[in-house]
Amino acid sequence: MKLIVLPVLVLTLFAVTPNAESANPLSAYEGRGLYVSYCQLCHGIRGKGDGPLAKAMEISEVNLTTTVRARSDTFLKRVISGKGRQTITGRDRHNLLSDSMPEWKDIFSESQLKSLIAYLRFLGNTKHDLMGDPEVGLRRYQQYCQVCHGLDGEGDGIMTKLIGIIPIDLTNSNETNRLSNVDLVKNILDGKGKYMPAWRGILSQSDVEALVSYIRLLSH
Repeated sequence: MKLIVLPVLVLTLFAVTPNAESANPLSAYEGRGLYVSYCQLCHGIRGKGDGPLAKAMEISEVNLTTTVRARSDTFLKRVISGKGRQTITGRDRHNLLSDSMPEWKDIFSESQLKSLIAYLRFLGNTKHDLMGDPEVGLRRYQQYCQVCHGLDGEGDGIMTKLIGIIPIDLTNSNETNRLSNVDLVKNILDGKGKYMPAWRGILSQSDVEALVSYIRLLSH
């Protein structure tokens, strides 16, 4: 009886599409949205200071991919928001990196600052480009991956206990960084091992690339 019930249950669970209210994207995903809306114009797509507005205004923006590595979250919050001075020199922390940096203290909430900094950390640490649209990737993740990989990608989805599997922890950068984008695309399209299903013919190439981009952000 169990052999009959379990496949039916599996198919039923995979057919369920979580509604938007069940989404719980992690900080870097939310931070990317803020970065694209408010920062990318000057700092550029990859944070290297080569955005179109910076070029047009002849502004020399800092390379965020290297700058953020040596700075604390507290320091970065003060630089972005424009709040706080150095304790020794009394100079505004806000202007330490760039005199042309706007003050965002009335725009970003504390949680938004945290999310934005998480995405800046991603830009500074990642070895892999975002090859697709993470917003599309989130929707595909909720539809097809969450049931095993869990709400936040930690490998604790409802199916793991039912069939006794331990999926990769997608929030662990040590696990995901060793896989190239090509590897992840192949694993999703063609499956891997006994329990990772193949999604070729169900997900398009662009869907898979978007999904890979969302997975990259889960580890930050």
